[in-house]
Amino acid sequence: MTTPTGHVDTFCERMLPPRELWPVLEYDAIPELAYPPRLNCAAVLLDGAIAAGWGERAVIRTPDSVWSYQQLYETANRIAHVLVDDFGLIPGNRVLLRAPNTPMLAACWFAALKAGGVVVCTMPLLRVRELSYVVEKAEIDLALCDARVLDDCARVMDARPRGRVVPFHSDAPEALEHRLRDKPPAFTNCDTSADDTALIAFTSGTTGRGKGTMHSHRDVIAITDCFPRYVLKPAADDLFCGSPPLAFTFALGGLLLFPMRFGASTLFLEQATPPHLLQAIHDHRPTICFTAPTAYRAMLGMQGDQFDVSSLRRCVSAGETLPRPTYDAWLAATGLKIIDGIGATEMLHIFISASDDDIHPGATGREVPGYRACIVDDDGAQLPAGSIGRLAVRGPTGCRYLDDVERQHVYVQNGWNITGDSYRMDEAGYFWYQARTDDMILSAGYNISGVEVENVLLDHPAVQECAVVGIPDEERGQIVKAFIVLRATFLDTPPSIKSLQDFVKAEIAPYKYPRHIEFVAQLPRTDTGKLQRFKLRDAATSSENTSPRPDTTS
Repeated sequence: MTTPTGHVDTFCERMLPPRELWPVLEYDAIPELAYPPRLNCAAVLLDGAIAAGWGERAVIRTPDSVWSYQQLYETANRIAHVLVDDFGLIPGNRVLLRAPNTPMLAACWFAALKAGGVVVCTMPLLRVRELSYVVEKAEIDLALCDARVLDDCARVMDARPRGRVVPFHSDAPEALEHRLRDKPPAFTNCDTSADDTALIAFTSGTTGRGKGTMHSHRDVIAITDCFPRYVLKPAADDLFCGSPPLAFTFALGGLLLFPMRFGASTLFLEQATPPHLLQAIHDHRPTICFTAPTAYRAMLGMQGDQFDVSSLRRCVSAGETLPRPTYDAWLAATGLKIIDGIGATEMLHIFISASDDDIHPGATGREVPGYRACIVDDDGAQLPAGSIGRLAVRGPTGCRYLDDVERQHVYVQNGWNITGDSYRMDEAGYFWYQARTDDMILSAGYNISGVEVENVLLDHPAVQECAVVGIPDEERGQIVKAFIVLRATFLDTPPSIKSLQDFVKAEIAPYKYPRHIEFVAQLPRTDTGKLQRFKLRDAATSSENTSPRPDTTS
């Protein structure tokens, strides 16, 4: 720490990787990154909005409500009092949040940070198995959870000796709304260091276990002063919208932090599938949209004459590579150039992008001001323009894994963040995506670990062995395919396929289930027994005889 921590519970400081394994963090590329040593990001974004005179402005809209900056500020302050007064939160304690995108979720996010807590936001789709890992890894004893998705969270927290869960969106006496009612609307924010951990964002990894990425208060503010300020260029009268849940750092920035940094507003949708998103754009007239290429492709097929998207002036794509045909079709249909971008949970948000006349269709873009990027070989040596290699990035944010030195060694090399993507950089400094350099499956904007799906399938009594890979799909970019060796007493039948798919959906988030299942006699392995995934991917890609998909829901 460069300044004394404001945390009393020093768990996060102790769980950071050794300093020599950190990436180089650079704050001198643009003037906005010169932050003071004492910084609470909630105070900067929320209290700062009130100080700027934005209190009466709308900050969060939903299809049936409008919250002002003042309402969000006072609600967050009241919740912060609940956390400290009723539950004894001390600075540095982790707080789990679980809810769809709602104003109360945003208020809880700010409240935890105001009180000095560390936010761990999770998707409502996660099941007990996934939530349990997050809670145990981050040693979480307090959760704030939407009452509509309470059951799995309650089961996980009840299993902890000191675990407590507080519901909201509920009339129950123990609900957060009841507790905050008599709390004061002002709160003295925790005096955190800029380097204190503000949030832990969990991402899937190729080993199948979630990786906790730790980000400081400085990181949170830094991402609001790089991509949005220099590439997106929002105005105070913009209304943001999009599809991802706030547990994704793509959404945290694009649907909450960025609009608030510029005095704008955001539209929260609890259901944000392409049909819902398209209807919301038509009904509520947002000007900036954040979603994945899959959603842009889907909305193109639904648009017709019944939906008006002319209010949009900016469209941002991330989560997977943006195919050139999607870019071209969206431009032809709307006149809008999609702003492509690559970010990573480890980096918190987008670090390569371009907008307006700087866009080169098919390229991801150039370095976002504040960041530097290059292409390196397997030994870390920088490659010349035109070469294909590993993407390396550094800037004001970077990877610090929660208690995982082994993975830290892999992601951070020679001071650079190695993202796991293969890229080519041209002579003009534009970066062109080639492929993933690991086994991560990128499907409809979601990162899916094949090994995690395998671990669930192996719990099914029918499965002797299995391997999961991603295969190309026109609609989703990739889909999950499972190769399964059945036990002798089980039959290769369509009902078996559906049974296995339903089993996975019940155990982990449904979007991770295998949409293709192929039963095989054996899996390809090396002489030492190592699974040869590339052979499965190659066979699945070239084969025209894949198993049927009796269930294509997500």
